Order: sequence, then C-alpha cells, then structure tokens
Amino acid sequence: MKSSDLEGLLTLVHKEIELKKDAYLFQEGDLADGIYYIRSGKIRIGKVTPDGREIAFQIFSEGDFIYEISLYSDTALYAVHARAIEDSVCAKIKKDILEENLLLKPSLNVEFMKMMSLHHKKMQSKFRDLILHGKKGALYSTLIRLANSYGIEKEDGILVDLSLTNQELANFCGMTREVVNRMLSSLKKDAKLSMQDGKILIHDLDYLREENHCEICPIEICKID
Repeated sequence: MKSSDLEGLLTLVHKEIELKKDAYLFQEGDLADGIYYIRSGKIRIGKVTPDGREIAFQIFSEGDFIYEISLYSDTALYAVHARAIEDSVCAKIKKDILEENLLLKPSLNVEFMKMMSLHHKKMQSKFRDLILHGKKGALYSTLIRLANSYGIEKEDGILVDLSLTNQELANFCGMTREVVNRMLSSLKKDAKLSMQDGKILIHDLDYLREENHCEICPIEICKID
C-alpha cells in the first residue's frame, strides 16, 4: 500500500537509512523493532534456506511500507531479510511508537489493518499458485506479478521494467536457475516472451494466465510488491 493511504505514519519517522545496492536493511535474526517506508529505490524481501539457497518473496519500491513485524506482542526476531537491489533510502518507524499511535488514532489503525490484510492476501495467492500448479505455476505466477507491478505496454507485449537475472527470477520461484532457464527457453521458443535490453518482454500474458488457471484476482493482490 502506498503512502497516500497512510500519510499519518510518516510523521512518526524515527530515522533515515541510506543503503547502497546489495546492502541489507535488516537480516534474519535481527530484532524486528520497526517498520520501514521506502523514500527511494527498491528493497527485496527474502530468506536463505538451510541448504544455502535464497528464496525471494517480494520487491518493495518507492512509496511502499515494509512491515515484517508482529504488533502488540513481545518484540521478535526477523525471519526474513531485506536487501537493496539498487541504491535506496528508507525511513524507520519504531514498533512501540507505531503501536501507541495506532491505539490513539482509529482511522490510522484502520488503514494499517487494511495494508496488513492485503499483504496476507498476496502471500496466500502466491502460495496457492505454487501448491496447485507446481514449478510452472510458480514461474508463470511470478511473471504475471512482475508484469502487474512493473509492466509497460508495448506494441508487441508488456515489458517488465525491472532487470532480473535468471538466478534472481529463480529465487522468486523457489527453483534452481537451470530449471528456470529451461522453462524460459521453452516460452521463448513458443514466442510467448523474449528479452529486450536485459528485460523480459511478455508477448502473450493471457497464455500465462490461462495456463495458471488465474482466478482474475484484483491487480493489487496479484503483484510482486
């Protein structure tokens, strides 16, 4: 959810944090004592599996809030990490200040609960695609979400205006790079997508939706952020 819906939170900013590309905003095991507002740049949320593989969950951009915390409970540790995929500036709002203001300002509380609810719906939708449709569902779902979040209409399709390596794409799908390479090669062979200046150009988004048996979710749910 963008800042226009939660402008009241920006008055609670505790400090500004500047991050270079690949720097961590927080890591797994750090104290989860606040939420973050992205003033500029992009932050990827992910997790490292016991065997050392990285799984990516979401990408947050300028105007988004990152809220990997549990409210009104003992402060826990982050179970995920947040890493800048480009130079970024983030503003931190401390957990205790947030909780106090949500209690005092019902309208702000309502908007924050809406944001949290939307977050849960996005994650449920993503896991549904993975569980019901396996590896193909994971890749096609990720491509659809990328198009909804960063897509630019072109004459021959939708350009995903975000540079991702095949390894980074595999991280979002929970698969190896080799598997993603094969699946992308098949889609390219069938002219469903191509590459343009290192970015994915989807020529047939409807094909991906049909293969994934999309339920025509609202676009705010079917996004990568």
